[in-house]
Amino acid sequence: MRELTLIIQTSLDGFVASPDGEFDKFLGGEENLGFVCSITEDADTILLGRASYELLNTSWPLVENKPGASSNEIKYSRWYNSSPKYVLSTTLTNATNANVISINPDTEINRLKQQPGKSILVFGSPTAVHYLFNLNLIDNFWVIVHPVIFGEGISFFRDRKNTIKLDLVASKQLSNGTLCNKYSINK
Repeated sequence: MRELTLIIQTSLDGFVASPDGEFDKFLGGEENLGFVCSITEDADTILLGRASYELLNTSWPLVENKPGASSNEIKYSRWYNSSPKYVLSTTLTNATNANVISINPDTEINRLKQQPGKSILVFGSPTAVHYLFNLNLIDNFWVIVHPVIFGEGISFFRDRKNTIKLDLVASKQLSNGTLCNKYSINK
């Protein structure tokens, strides 16, 4: 059975974006993108919420042909372009190069998990992830903690009503102080 792995970029105080939904306060760079590329090596399918899909799909498909693109940008763009994409949405009707899951998402995701292949990666998508957590469909996740404090913003784990026990599987510190921790959900 394939695993569903979530990737979360967060501030030290637990925010995944500023109040207006922007990500510009996170520490980016080649090392950070290289780390994400290392995670994509074990995955061949992408699952997103509508907003994350719209954000990623506006830039990443064209990056591999962009003059001056770094090797990690090209690598990530090629992976993004070659991976099947599924979007959880009840409002999106047309998705370029993606399948929209709007009816029976739990059945569809379980069907995807039963198919042969590598892991399925979920990027950001707080609303979609809350839904996936409630259905117990997430197997593990990477929490990439940037050494910044936002003070306010969009919280990823808001409104959690039950405790989720985790096992630390791997940990890596990047040179800019970003901590990357992989947890599996203790089921």
